[in-house]
Amino acid sequence: METMDHENPNYLTPTEIIDSNHPKIQEYATQTIGGCSDPVERAVLLYLAVRDGIRYDPYTPFHLPEHYRASAVLDRGRSFCVPKVSLLCALGRACDIPSRVGFATVKNHLATRQLIDFLGSNVFVYHGFVEFYLEGKWVKATPAFNRELCERHQVEPLEFNGREDSLFHSFNRENKKYMEYVEYHGTYADIPVDAIVAAWKKKYGEDQVEEWIEMFAQREGTQFADFDKEDVWEG
Repeated sequence: METMDHENPNYLTPTEIIDSNHPKIQEYATQTIGGCSDPVERAVLLYLAVRDGIRYDPYTPFHLPEHYRASAVLDRGRSFCVPKVSLLCALGRACDIPSRVGFATVKNHLATRQLIDFLGSNVFVYHGFVEFYLEGKWVKATPAFNRELCERHQVEPLEFNGREDSLFHSFNRENKKYMEYVEYHGTYADIPVDAIVAAWKKKYGEDQVEEWIEMFAQREGTQFADFDKEDVWEG
C-alpha cells in the first residue's frame, strides 16, 4: 500500500500496467484535453472520456497484468471498473497530474440478475477508483458506469468536478438503495493484480475463480455476454 504524499514520483511514472508513456495513451490524452491547460479541467475531461468512452463490462478477463494494461483497455473499448481506472490513471499521468488508484469493497443493490447469478453475491470486492492530486488535495474519481448504463438502471450518471470526491450514490432516482461502501483497501501506484485475485478467491471461492479464469481463456477474443441487455436486478 502506498503511504507517501503527492510528491511520490511513482504517481507520475508509467508502469508495466499503467503505461502512461504508451503512444496511444499519449495521443488519446492530447486529443481529449485539446488546448486545455488547467489541471482540474483536464481531469474532468479525462474522467468523462473514460466514463462514457469505455463501456462497463464485468465479463472481461481479470487474472493477468495485461488484462488491466491501460493501452489494452483503450483498444478493447469496454471493461469493468479496475481496468477503467487503470486507463484513467494513465491518462492523468500523461497529462502531468499526480494520479493513483484506490480500492473498496461495495455492496451493489442495483445490478443485473445474470451478474448476481454469475458472482453468487451482490458484494463487489476490490471495486476501483482513481485519485487525482488537484489544488493541493487528493480527490476521488469513479468512472465505472457509462451514461447509457446509468440511465437504464435509473441512476444519475456519476459526475466529477475535480474538486470533490466522486463516489457512487447511496440511492437511485426512485430512492431505492443503490451502492454501499463496505471497506476501503487503500491506494496504490500500480494495479495490485495478485491482491485483487486473492481477494476474489477469498470472497467468491477459489474453485469459482479458477472456473472463471478457465472460461475466459477458452473464450479469448470473444464477448462472454451482453451486459447492456441483461435484466435489471434490485436487492
